Amino acid sequence: MQYYYFPIFFFFFFFFEVFAADNITRFHDKYEITWGNDRVFSLNQDTQIQLSMDASSGSGFRSKLGYGTGFFSLRIKLPDKDSAGVVTAYYVNISIYLIICLISGFRLKIMMAWQLTSEGNKHDELDFEFLGNKQGKPITLQTNVFAAGVGNREQRFLLWFDPTADFHNYRLLWNQHQIVVFKNNKDTGVGYPSQAMKIEASLWDGDSWATDGGRTKTNWTSAPFKAHFQGFDISGCSKSDHDSNTNQECFSPKYWWNSEKYWTLDSKQKGQLENVRNKYMNYDYCSDRHRYPVPPPDCLHQ
Repeated sequence: MQYYYFPIFFFFFFFFEVFAADNITRFHDKYEITWGNDRVFSLNQDTQIQLSMDASSGSGFRSKLGYGTGFFSLRIKLPDKDSAGVVTAYYVNISIYLIICLISGFRLKIMMAWQLTSEGNKHDELDFEFLGNKQGKPITLQTNVFAAGVGNREQRFLLWFDPTADFHNYRLLWNQHQIVVFKNNKDTGVGYPSQAMKIEASLWDGDSWATDGGRTKTNWTSAPFKAHFQGFDISGCSKSDHDSNTNQECFSPKYWWNSEKYWTLDSKQKGQLENVRNKYMNYDYCSDRHRYPVPPPDCLHQ
């Protein structure tokens, strides 16, 4: 099977090739349930997790450890049929969401959402959310980034494949130079995550905003909605390894994802990124002059 991932992060998609063996890691080795316990089901000897949502509640899980850098991956199959209003998120935070997707037909890797979030007003967050839709209509991927408490950096892409038909690989690389798609421009005043984060996933009701700006509501006759997750191995520098606020040890070249090869995109990858942005992006905060008459400084460093 071919794997294509496209990192959609901060301002744009980052395409780069990373090959990693799929280790057989069971869910409870690395992750724990955080909410909606009676709506979380372990399948296939704990190698697959089903999150479920009905009108009463959704559900979610997160990694047991926090990480300062790493290469994170999940295989995800989104809720099918009429999923308007339903949000599936994979993110990075103190708590963290990440979502990455495998694509058939493109020789590139696509990384989707992570929400890297920390507690307090100065939280860091990388947010990747799949916004459900009526059956037969395209699902939207929305990303957002918070750094030192500053967010409102949404980008949206119409997915050109069906993420409900099968599992897709969603992978994210994070080091001191880039979060494959978000460059570290901290030296120019653009915030960059600096805290250990946890990997999280959730399924929840977002019908106040998720589909058609909230005009299309959740169809509860289609409930319970179900999202499935596989591939729970984590390659990362954990907080338990280096318990410090700066995570400097997590930048060590002994971790393969910190090697110079992964500091930036090459010309081919940059071209692939621009191609996806040009074809599939339908909202970019950097181009929204109603919200930002003067583009935010981070938009100057894409």
